[in-house]
Amino acid sequence: MSRNDALTQAATYFDSGTLQSELAHLVRYRSESQNPAQAKVLESYLETAMRPRLEAMGFICTLYENPTGHGGPFLIALRIEDATLPTVLSYGHGDVVLGQDDQWRSGLEPFTLTEEGDVLYGRGAADNKVQHLINIAALETVLAVRGTLGFNVKIVFETGEEIGSPGLAEMMQQHRETLSADVLIASDGPRLSADVPTMFMGSRGGVSFDLAITLREGAHHSGNWGGLLADPAMILCHALASITDARGQLLIPEWRPTSLTPAVREALRGLPVGAAKGQPQVNTDWGEAGLTPAERAYGWNSFAILAMKSGTPEAPLNAISDSARASCQLRYVVGTDAQEILPALRRHLDAHGFEKVRIEATETGIFAATRLDPDHPWVGYVKASITQTTGKAPHVLPNLAGSLPNDCFADILGLPTIWIPHSYLGCNQHAPNEHVLKPVCREAMQVMTGLFWDIGERTPARS
Repeated sequence: MSRNDALTQAATYFDSGTLQSELAHLVRYRSESQNPAQAKVLESYLETAMRPRLEAMGFICTLYENPTGHGGPFLIALRIEDATLPTVLSYGHGDVVLGQDDQWRSGLEPFTLTEEGDVLYGRGAADNKVQHLINIAALETVLAVRGTLGFNVKIVFETGEEIGSPGLAEMMQQHRETLSADVLIASDGPRLSADVPTMFMGSRGGVSFDLAITLREGAHHSGNWGGLLADPAMILCHALASITDARGQLLIPEWRPTSLTPAVREALRGLPVGAAKGQPQVNTDWGEAGLTPAERAYGWNSFAILAMKSGTPEAPLNAISDSARASCQLRYVVGTDAQEILPALRRHLDAHGFEKVRIEATETGIFAATRLDPDHPWVGYVKASITQTTGKAPHVLPNLAGSLPNDCFADILGLPTIWIPHSYLGCNQHAPNEHVLKPVCREAMQVMTGLFWDIGERTPARS
């Protein structure tokens, strides 16, 4: 039996409808980590959807409660063929964001997989259930064709990624020896283009925080008190406007990274950003001047105001509000001192006369920035395998524009990290009508099967 036999079987797994039926089963789990009422579903996803399948492949599975005392449980699965063989660590998360049931278009329900042409709709279909399903199915394919993998596999499943992965870092610390490996190969996030595989080796970090100001207790009539009482919404708007200029360029020196090196720029050269059908058109007059769209998304920091509120927007009153609040976020790359992000913001606001504006850090959505050298041997190895399988050189990103808990693997476990996403930028991840594309899923099955086949024959360490 050969590599081509394995690729053929991987395609058959999709063409027979097996992937679709198995994904439908996973989507039915209402595993919303943002909803405390679904805590039992998170555990059930690991116990009834993941454990039996992995144990049938020869994995030893152990379920762990969250070491922080809050957040969902973890599953660690180990399949050791020979201690002298290379070891691959993989990862997946079984939780999803809130279903937003009433916002899906007619004919769609978030926790029922719906097939329309080349599209499979369902909450978690893209993030992250189809991604770890494909990787597990690819391992099963190699086992079925070759009889062995030819390498060891360790898998970590969490159920709290959508709320900031509480407890994941502690799990990596506690089980560092158990999870030792040669490389992390996992799947999350989108491809840069639906028709070309993508691989990325890290992610931007993310810090979420609120800016808030409270000037008094209660609102007061705008006719009687207008011009006499300071308006917290106006003050907050000016404070927010001081963070960037009119085109969104960062004005806080500590928030401007130093890591957009010539090597990183070369790695990003020519990558398509916002060029696919159905994607928003990139604003050429927004963000850091002099950078390409790829450099802005993958090599630079970006500040965003996620939400704002003062008064009662749903039913405005003729009154000056007592307070105002904005939910904010900084996505940052390697080369930014994460410990200085909020202190630098405090100094900036004070220097501009906004001492009354509070900075309130949030506990969710905090990930560190990571990046693997594009010249690392594992990068070239995976790129060559994907190219051999598809006949297309993949897009190679030093890091994802979004944020992942990659620091737990790169920094705590000290692993080279490579992510191969099986979704695309238009998948409506975290939004109503989330979906995956069937052609991407079919190609991803062959990509991962080919890669796992290759690792069983030769790795960079054994070349």
